[in-house]
Amino acid sequence: MQGYILEVRKARSEDTIVSVLTPEKVKTLYRFYGARHPIVTAGYKIDFEAEYDSLRFMPKLRNVTHLGFPWLADLERMRIWQSFVALLHRHLKDVDLPGPFYFETLERSAAIWHRQNPKRSAVEAYARLLRHEGRLHLPDTCFSCGRAVGERVALIRAFLPAHPECAIAATFDTENVLTFMESLSTIELEDETVERLWLTMLEGM
Repeated sequence: MQGYILEVRKARSEDTIVSVLTPEKVKTLYRFYGARHPIVTAGYKIDFEAEYDSLRFMPKLRNVTHLGFPWLADLERMRIWQSFVALLHRHLKDVDLPGPFYFETLERSAAIWHRQNPKRSAVEAYARLLRHEGRLHLPDTCFSCGRAVGERVALIRAFLPAHPECAIAATFDTENVLTFMESLSTIELEDETVERLWLTMLEGM
């Protein structure tokens, strides 16, 4: 079975509880400490087995193999990837059966993470997720006052549009945001605009 590690948290002693996103569900597994065990880290894609025992409250994570990507040794790309995965984990925290979309999103993003600025990949994946969930609002109406927006738009969490005077948030050229949301591509955006979209994204999904 394959999946992406969403979170690793301490249990007792050196043992950990690991959340893994698979194509079918989010699995919560107990990981016993062992000197010969490979290290499990949030963001890694792994092949693994879940060992069930009727006497234990949680299945065990066993036979872990890391499935690498060419960018894993790039510390900055890995840091951005882990931030992206952490956002996704918080979004799926209370969901057991999210469906294959979220796993496929990580698969698609991981495959291209080394080809462009990873923040662009993350922002594009975030917009795709919002559209999938029916939460991607085009920048035509202010969520706060309900009036049409003008040439500049402020974006808050989940890229909700607002008048710059209606929200304390980064502002953008409305036409640029519209093009991005319709195409789900950042190719026409400047790096500085992508950076501000990334910071908005970090507020949460």
